[in-house]
Amino acid sequence: MKYRHAILIVLLILVIDQASKVYIKTNFYYGEEVKVAGDWFRLHFIENEGMAFGMKLSQGTIGKLILTLFRLFAVIFGFFLLKKIVVKGYTKGAIICGSLILAGALGNLIDSIFYGMIFTESSFHIARMVPFGEGYGALFHGRVVDMLYFPLVDTKLPGWIPLVGGKNFAFFEPVFNIADAAISVGVITLLVFQKRLLQKNEVQEPTATPVLEH
Repeated sequence: MKYRHAILIVLLILVIDQASKVYIKTNFYYGEEVKVAGDWFRLHFIENEGMAFGMKLSQGTIGKLILTLFRLFAVIFGFFLLKKIVVKGYTKGAIICGSLILAGALGNLIDSIFYGMIFTESSFHIARMVPFGEGYGALFHGRVVDMLYFPLVDTKLPGWIPLVGGKNFAFFEPVFNIADAAISVGVITLLVFQKRLLQKNEVQEPTATPVLEH
């Protein structure tokens, strides 16, 4: 598998991720929810200032800046690493997984760097795209758009269960986006099939053509 093929995968995931985020950002109120397939698959618009699935590095603008800069360096290193695993002849599966992880990291990085500069605030009014620099925040301080919600199980736990009895239980509760999904699929696949994927393809030496004696 060639490096340009890996980059095409990155670009494809990136386009899908950004298109979905722009659509949600400019068509949904913050917190708005639409059922797509019954109760188990919904579009639920939220934003977060942290890592995947709404996790945070720390409170405040400094933590957000550190996280965005970390993402930036990780993406730069990711392009270098992806090129390296292609050149060294790793399996197609490993290259695809690396492409998915890189695409996801780049997708969320774009939100963090630019969204605060090009979108108005999402609240009771649907956000609009505005000229660069007239948005809700500063450069490197944008919020990541999430919208995919799969509450496959949403029930109340039996009262006899210690500590958590009677409380609501939802699975899968976090709201995420295409970029988060790409990262998760890439990482989980590498972890589960690492023995098969994280190996180099053997380059076969060309066999010599036998010389016929007369």
